[in-house]
Amino acid sequence: MASSPRNPVRPGQARAKAGTAGRRIAALGRPPVMADVAQLAGVSHQTVSRVLNDHPNVRPHTREKVLEAIRELAYRPNAAARALVTRRTHTLGVIGIDSPLYGPAMMLNGIERAAQHRYFVVVASLPALNRRSMLDAVDRFLGHAVEGIIVIAPQTSAVAALSHAPADLPLVAVGCGTRAPLTSVAVDNADGAGRATRHLLGLGHETVHHVAGPGSWLDARERVDGWRAALRAAGAPEPEVVSGDWSARSGYEIGQNLAGMDEVTAVFCGNDNMALGLVRALTERGRRVPDEVSVVGFDDVPEAGYYLPPLTTVRQDFGELGRRALSALVERISGGAGTGAHLRVPPELVLRASTAPPPGAASHQAGP
Repeated sequence: MASSPRNPVRPGQARAKAGTAGRRIAALGRPPVMADVAQLAGVSHQTVSRVLNDHPNVRPHTREKVLEAIRELAYRPNAAARALVTRRTHTLGVIGIDSPLYGPAMMLNGIERAAQHRYFVVVASLPALNRRSMLDAVDRFLGHAVEGIIVIAPQTSAVAALSHAPADLPLVAVGCGTRAPLTSVAVDNADGAGRATRHLLGLGHETVHHVAGPGSWLDARERVDGWRAALRAAGAPEPEVVSGDWSARSGYEIGQNLAGMDEVTAVFCGNDNMALGLVRALTERGRRVPDEVSVVGFDDVPEAGYYLPPLTTVRQDFGELGRRALSALVERISGGAGTGAHLRVPPELVLRASTAPPPGAASHQAGP
């Protein structure tokens, strides 16, 4: 039998407590201020301030009394007043591209989750990451007194535009590869592409074809670099790169061409969407995946495990990307981490059912 709480709060008591809080607020005749919280809790104004700022030097019992008083009075700190005293707004700006693509969307999500308990986040989603739109967004953020800006900058145009931002602005770029001339945080695309390529070569495939993203995207360029470096290290033939636009449709159209090439037994795609289209095209043309052609993607979108077959892919840790980006920006705000620091987040190869040894190797292994 479940035990009952020692001092249960009955519905009537809860209503009475809420009524008492309402009478306290009504008696004030104005919104409650910090001094009202201090008086109700029986502590000093400084103690209330310490609790609000999550200072460690407050006894747990005292902290709870202050929090209870805050709840009773429905007190809300005045952010504008605090900013005047501390000269801190605890507000960050995030500039990103208005895109349905999984990578940029999850980068934004990772940043917002990392910042949610410490900063307010203001987001500007731009239709194009060109110099004019980027600098206009920076100016708007500075007008709102943001302490720093994180830019999701996956394209070469975005990186070029950031070179014109104010030199003293704490700024960190995300998703711009690992060679941009500014403080940046990025998934190690080359490492992820290398892992995917080495996995396919290790299964016995003579070489690996690559369906890349657009050349204007820095992530796409680095994935090409990682794929190429892995082939060269293994002494494998280096097929011509074929580029898509990240969409499943482009993967499908490329797949229709690759399906007619008997020498194609392994394909590494620059993202999971293109891999999805590629698998459909191969299947429609009678090339079974993975029995005849192995396919690897990049991103590990939530649906990747439900593709047919489930897709082997490279997973990006967007949560860690957001945490490192926030940490780097806070360091920039405090005066550290000079321009040019590059932080890399390692990816993970996720093995599923879309890869297998090539047909000859498979039949050889199955024999006596």
